[in-house]
Amino acid sequence: MVMVARKFNPRFSAQVSPIFVHHNLVDRLTDKNDLLAVSGAFRYKFTRSVAVTAEYIAPVTLYARDMRQYYNVLAVGFDIETGGHVFQVFVTNGYSINDAIMEQLIMIDAAYRASAKRVTAVCPFYGYARQDRKAAGREPITARVVADMFKAAGSKRMVSVDLHSGQIQGIFEGPVDHLTAMPVLEKYLRENGREGMVIVSPDTGRVKVAERFAQHLGDMSADVAFVYKRREKTTVNVATAKEVIGDVEGRLCVLTDDMIDTAGTIVSAAELLIARGAKEVWAMATHGVLSDPAIQRLQKSPISRVVLPNTIPLPKEKRIDRIEVLSVAKIIAAALAAVFAETR
Repeated sequence: MVMVARKFNPRFSAQVSPIFVHHNLVDRLTDKNDLLAVSGAFRYKFTRSVAVTAEYIAPVTLYARDMRQYYNVLAVGFDIETGGHVFQVFVTNGYSINDAIMEQLIMIDAAYRASAKRVTAVCPFYGYARQDRKAAGREPITARVVADMFKAAGSKRMVSVDLHSGQIQGIFEGPVDHLTAMPVLEKYLRENGREGMVIVSPDTGRVKVAERFAQHLGDMSADVAFVYKRREKTTVNVATAKEVIGDVEGRLCVLTDDMIDTAGTIVSAAELLIARGAKEVWAMATHGVLSDPAIQRLQKSPISRVVLPNTIPLPKEKRIDRIEVLSVAKIIAAALAAVFAETR
């Protein structure tokens, strides 16, 4: 099923149910100059929040049928003529990374075969981003495999937020709009932080990001520190914090990272900061993957606040009191507005 509201008219949105639209409305409301924001089953609410943020982007969704009812085959189709439209396909890797990627690839192919003018894949969180190189012999570079699949399906452009490393942009043959959630996180710290806080990188790889963060908060006398950590070769997703470089005693420390997966790195760093005299520790990350046992670790950790943008849906069972979720809808909507203006 498809929900379409032409250039977001409140008169129509009041008449249309969240998921389903009568087919006669579809013919009446579509236009070749419209931008259609198409969502799969994983991120409908997020897509709608992005769509209504940009004044002329209509809240449009393609509702993918429940895969379990079709013997694990995802059935997707468009009930409208799509020639001349620009499709923005929204799916992020939610409860199952592989199901979400397959759903998005199938939707891209459906839009491409329906004669869409251009298909742009919007992936707030790019799955398999950490597998962007061969860390050892005979390992795959899965980030490249996923990029090739998007191209083969018919996507000409990629929009993503805070890729694990900037070099991933070079994997794609088409344009990549690499957005950052820093403005949202920075605004939160301005409203809730304190003078003299310390922006802490949990490892040496994020020091430049921490420095940039502190520079933006220079009027609040923000400082920078980083944690030296070590990963054992025989273990996966296990890191041990060894020492803190920087003055953290008696201050609010804000750990910043691109993602929190099992929370081993962030919790280990927080415990070391408290041991070195930090008064309070917060954690911020763009992507809250929160694989088990992340929630259990965070609940037992000295971290008092965990701030996460909504690039990945947070299940109810993982919504603990210390986690606060921020919206990146405005950032993505602004990017889509700029992309649409170029091709309109």
